[in-house]
Amino acid sequence: MIWTRKTWTMLAALSGFLAVGFGAFGAHDVTDPAARDWLKTGSTYEFIHALATLACSALVVAGAPRARHAPALFLGGSLLFSGSLYAMALGAPHILGAVTPVGGLMFLAGWLALAWSARDIR
Repeated sequence: MIWTRKTWTMLAALSGFLAVGFGAFGAHDVTDPAARDWLKTGSTYEFIHALATLACSALVVAGAPRARHAPALFLGGSLLFSGSLYAMALGAPHILGAVTPVGGLMFLAGWLALAWSARDIR
């Protein structure tokens, strides 16, 4: 797969779709309070980072080519952070929660990469 703005945009849109789906599922079909919280947290973070990925595409066009480094971190962070929370909410072993902070670190690294890219904007 070639990592282009088109690819990032498609993946960001799919990530946003998943965030809305899991958020709605948690709000309407889950009775366990812990599972509901995991779904809410996962969907919130995934949605924010889907939007951030879309913003990266715009920043690359606006003259910040280094912004192309952040989407992999944002989407990878969503996979690990939100994905582990979704999995636990759906019944996966809680040991999977050990992966969640790795996704959080990827989010942080993505924001640093985005800050670094702002140096290029004129």
